[in-house]
Amino acid sequence: MRRFAQLLDELSYTQGRNDKLALLTGYFRATPDPDRGWALAALTDGLPIRIALRRILTDLMAERIDPVLYKLSRDYVGDTAETVSLLWDDNAALSEASPGLDEIVTAFFAASPAAMRPLLAGLLDRLDVRGRWALLKLLGGAPRVGVSARLAKMGLATAIGKDIADIEEIWHGLKPPYAELFAWAAGTSLRPDATGLPIFRPLMLAPPIETGDWDNLQPQDFAAEWKWDGIRVQIAATAGGVRLFSRNGDDISTAFPEIAKAFASRNVTVDGELLVMRDGEVAPFNDLQQRLNRKSVTARQAQSHPAHVRLYDILMDAGDDLRALAFDERRKRLEAWHITAGAPLSDLSELISFSDFTELATLRDGARAAGIEGLMLKRRTSPYLAGRPKGHWFKWKRDPLTLDCVLLYAQRGSGKRSSYYSDYTFGVWRNDDLGQRELVPVGKAYSGFTDAELKELDKFIRQNTVESFGPVRRVTPTLVLEVAFDAVQASSRHKSGVAMRFPRIHCIRWDKPAAEADTLAAVLGLIAGS
Repeated sequence: MRRFAQLLDELSYTQGRNDKLALLTGYFRATPDPDRGWALAALTDGLPIRIALRRILTDLMAERIDPVLYKLSRDYVGDTAETVSLLWDDNAALSEASPGLDEIVTAFFAASPAAMRPLLAGLLDRLDVRGRWALLKLLGGAPRVGVSARLAKMGLATAIGKDIADIEEIWHGLKPPYAELFAWAAGTSLRPDATGLPIFRPLMLAPPIETGDWDNLQPQDFAAEWKWDGIRVQIAATAGGVRLFSRNGDDISTAFPEIAKAFASRNVTVDGELLVMRDGEVAPFNDLQQRLNRKSVTARQAQSHPAHVRLYDILMDAGDDLRALAFDERRKRLEAWHITAGAPLSDLSELISFSDFTELATLRDGARAAGIEGLMLKRRTSPYLAGRPKGHWFKWKRDPLTLDCVLLYAQRGSGKRSSYYSDYTFGVWRNDDLGQRELVPVGKAYSGFTDAELKELDKFIRQNTVESFGPVRRVTPTLVLEVAFDAVQASSRHKSGVAMRFPRIHCIRWDKPAAEADTLAAVLGLIAGS
């Protein structure tokens, strides 16, 4: 456990991607089985340990510290695992040997619900501060140390001398602690066989088009499609079942059972965009969000927010791997498949006819009115390549919208930002029933600013706090933030009646009076054209 705790601690304080990758590689090389397998599971899909962690910790801490003081401490620190690990008393049990990762995981798998609380308390007694923090991160299911599942797999691939694509193609046929994977790496076993299983194949992604790219592009070499405002998915359907994967390879099938059912009995792997559609029209992204991140979905939710997949590409067809074919050839296969065996709740993404990029730019400029994010350019001769290869596909998003808003509330961040007020709620002006101007919230953002700007904002918030609500502060409404966002939609969940799509701080307008910030009328005027 000490080695795993050290890994998490170092990852949380390491900024660079390559530096994190080096830490992961070193850990997977030096750590024996099955500990490294459990660590890999924790950093990727999460360990399947079912424990009412928040409730148990609240009960355990109530025995050790005043509940109000614990709540205030948790609000100040911004992280439950860190708070508990610091407040928990060190005792004589620390002299015992630190439990290993395998010992811990095996114990929780075997424990009954009633045994979880004493088991956790006993382990916390046997660990130091860093070990307690790592244990709680492990049990919480999301370590949140700035490592994506793919980066963890890349660290593993480097450590065991295997190609990341090979690992990802068998990943969903494996189970923690991945004994067969490490046996293959050691040369004592053949590569795990995922034949017949609905497995994830790494997606081909597109970098944003840069100004300098245009000089090397010819319009006749590219196909163009709309960039739809949903989430990218892959559907793998085999005799072994149907799985719906996110772009990162997360299995989201249970949240969209109607899509899985629609593709049943079809031997195909396709790439597309998951949308909510009503009467043939794509609904705002906010509607799709109501279906995301759910372990299950009710019949009512499925009916009110009907899922649909707009298909871009085909990777596998009746066992044939099509990824080496050119885009044009794969498109023909996709069209033929959809005619003969196409699944319900799906259609094909339209190919846009254009003669030159100037004409295409005009179409892109009109995308906002149709609720479309922009365009995709795909080289006609491109094979389907994992990752984000240069020169093959490009995304050409529409320009973001911006509004001048007034900072209203600030909340402490988490992890490395737990000491700073880094989450900002902002608003615009409207006239109340008496004709008086008031500020109403229209969004919340926690990105777009530099570390230096974060410190300036934090200082402003502390010096201009009007009222505190736990980790949230209301500030004097004097600071204007220029907010960039992709779209704005009507929303009954917010007092203003609107919700922004991907808001981020574009600029801090220290020079602008709050009275000159934008109005709700201006925001509402963007809905029709967003």
